[in-house]
Amino acid sequence: MKIWQKNIDVDSFVESFTVGNDRAMDMHLAAADVLGSLAHTRMLHAIGLMTAVDLAAVQAELKRIYKEIEKGEFAIEDSVEDVHSQVEMLLTKRIGDAGKKIHSGRSRNDQVLVDLKLYFRSEIQHLVGQITLLFEQLITLSNQHKDILIPGYTHLQIAMPSSFGLWFGAYAESLVDDLEMMKAAWRVCNKNPLGSAAGYGSSFPLDRTLTTTLLGFDDLNYNVVYAQMGRGKTERILAQAMSSVAATLAKFAMDVTLFINQNFGFISFPANLTTGSSIMPHKKNPDVFELIRSRCNKIQALPNEIALMTTNLPVGYHRDLQLLKENLFPAFQSLSDCLEIAKFMLEHITVKENVLDDPKYDYLFSVEVVNNEVLKGVPFREAYKNIGLAIEDGTFQPSKEVHHTHEGSIGNLCNDQIQRMFNEAKAGFGFEKVERALQELIK
Repeated sequence: MKIWQKNIDVDSFVESFTVGNDRAMDMHLAAADVLGSLAHTRMLHAIGLMTAVDLAAVQAELKRIYKEIEKGEFAIEDSVEDVHSQVEMLLTKRIGDAGKKIHSGRSRNDQVLVDLKLYFRSEIQHLVGQITLLFEQLITLSNQHKDILIPGYTHLQIAMPSSFGLWFGAYAESLVDDLEMMKAAWRVCNKNPLGSAAGYGSSFPLDRTLTTTLLGFDDLNYNVVYAQMGRGKTERILAQAMSSVAATLAKFAMDVTLFINQNFGFISFPANLTTGSSIMPHKKNPDVFELIRSRCNKIQALPNEIALMTTNLPVGYHRDLQLLKENLFPAFQSLSDCLEIAKFMLEHITVKENVLDDPKYDYLFSVEVVNNEVLKGVPFREAYKNIGLAIEDGTFQPSKEVHHTHEGSIGNLCNDQIQRMFNEAKAGFGFEKVERALQELIK
């Protein structure tokens, strides 16, 4: 029987349909579910709803289950509906009636809410770590190749001189703003919904501030109705942050697939990191970056998927929300994989020097020549017209010396400032506070 079931059997087809993939998805939440119960039962004891003897037994067994989860020895049985039921069943089987007392003052609604918040925090911290590694790799490459010029494009037409320093550095700074988006998602996730029960509170004198402290949350979702309304909204905000990171990766992957093309030829990778053709022996395909592009474009669709699944749901809990796990949970692993392999590939990138020696890039320097004329006192519009005429009649002579000195330009990348912004954004998460709180719970 299910923990909510009375004396009526549920049709097996209905049961199968309503449970869906929840057992598989809930394995992601197992550790979080135990953490939530560790905090909740300590609170129950603090308000007199659990004896010291029962608390000691529950806490010891929950910590044992937590270690089993960490070792990969935990599973949700086929006869059990979800992770919450599995943990409660194990407790009751192992320690008796004390295990039946842990659900006082909460509902599966706020139980899954706090599980999700804890799980999301963990995934955000993991992603931020990987974003950091990729950021550092991009900054390193930007500094290393800052003096090597490449074409800059507008409308995919050659426009003005750029550099590898600018190109790598641009994506590093893009990750700064992505990190700010992720920090906004973190702040939404880092509020405690536990104690909202089924969305309308409880007649027990719950101490929601205590569970907030025990679980390392920054604050509460105070209004119990809003705590439930936050499900779906939280996922959408987190998906938007992930989508921002994915957009940066997808754009970078597109650049790589262009720049590795023979018609560009700006970069290359070792043969063992590319793939070949079944009939064309010369091929070195950038499959890794093509898949990064596609995976990340798929992640960019995630906020819309979640929005459509939750649009116009009235106040309160609805079973529709269960399906959000199937869309969001796999995206964590996919984005993680993309960040990891992008960093790995960049460790092996080779950049081509003297790209702009090719005469087809001479017109990149037209603006430089115009500016040189202006520096000599020629009005800009007149200098622009003169250079334009020279280009038309084939007499244009490029000046391939580039003197850009302002902040963020070829000659002044300001990577130290980009690093500062990244460090400041990352420092605002407060992962250490969460880690201390959770370690205290499970010790």
